[in-house]
Amino acid sequence: MPPKIRFNAPRLIGKELSYVAEACKERLSGDGRFTKQCHTWLERRTGTNRALLTHSCTAALEMAALLLDIAPGDEIIMPSYTFVSTANAFVLRGGIPVFVDIREDTLNLDERQVEAAITSRTRAIVPVHYASVACEMDAIMEIARRHELAVVEDAAQALGATYKGRALGSIGTLGAYSFHETKNIIAGEGGALLVNDGALAIRAEIIREKGTDRSRFFRGEVDKYTWQEVGSSFLPSEILAAFLWAQLEEAETINTRRLRLWENYHAGLADLEAQGRLRRPIVPIDCTHNGHIYYVLLADAQQRQDVLAAFAKDGIQATYHYVPLHSSPGGKRYGRANSDLPVTDRSWERLVRLPLSPGLSTSDQQQVLDALRAAL
Repeated sequence: MPPKIRFNAPRLIGKELSYVAEACKERLSGDGRFTKQCHTWLERRTGTNRALLTHSCTAALEMAALLLDIAPGDEIIMPSYTFVSTANAFVLRGGIPVFVDIREDTLNLDERQVEAAITSRTRAIVPVHYASVACEMDAIMEIARRHELAVVEDAAQALGATYKGRALGSIGTLGAYSFHETKNIIAGEGGALLVNDGALAIRAEIIREKGTDRSRFFRGEVDKYTWQEVGSSFLPSEILAAFLWAQLEEAETINTRRLRLWENYHAGLADLEAQGRLRRPIVPIDCTHNGHIYYVLLADAQQRQDVLAAFAKDGIQATYHYVPLHSSPGGKRYGRANSDLPVTDRSWERLVRLPLSPGLSTSDQQQVLDALRAAL
């Protein structure tokens, strides 16, 4: 039987279907009216030099690797506690992920361990803003500046979140967003690359358009377009862009709703944290998040297994993040851990993500809280 309370329940929020119908009449391939509207919205909201829609966040990260000319043997510093796309994008170019441990509080890349991982082959640092809570970007950017390294923000979960007033994804050299159906703002699939270094903007357009200067041709800047360098087809269809545009129009409403649900969980679990029975998320004072994930850290892996089993029995769908990359077959084959990763190893085994999506009712949320209390 399907769960009574789904972990994620994507839904229409505004004019998605009418905009998709318009796109079907106007243009199916990418870079039409809706794509341009999405680009403008992202550029204005984040302050980036150039925003480019892609068919996934994975594609945006792959574009970042191409823009940075990652070559075989180049090393990229990143957390092990992340989705595989963070590493795959660079491994595809022959890069070597160098895994660094995470912080106890935010579960983000521990900026205090980054410098020790830098070698003569290091080319970039890839901070991942877990649960839309910012990494310590000032420290990371200063390390990158001293060592002349690029910074690629994996902000897949973080549209609408900030660090010291700056939009996540807009601080590093490049940033990447996801619009997968599990995110706050969705298009089913989809992503965006933020090109914060203006010197890379034209090359980003070329790489995104199969390695050609087709975008410049359509703007009348060249009389014909030709193959310029290695690229691929990273554009989403105009149908996805139309759906996304409807979501972006309601982005504030969506994030406000998620934040309200997040706060409900946080208040409802305060006494259990005070009793030492779980740990709630920690959001540093300089960070604003978007309510993307609510998680709890339990005592150990066995307790997590028991809680998930109890949830399943009650018809509640819950999950966890992530099997660390350094312990996976692919991580051992293509990357390396810079040192032991004790925080990563003990955190992932204890973490449970609670159901959270805009359609979650307060009564459903109370059932989740009650089930968690009973399980503990």
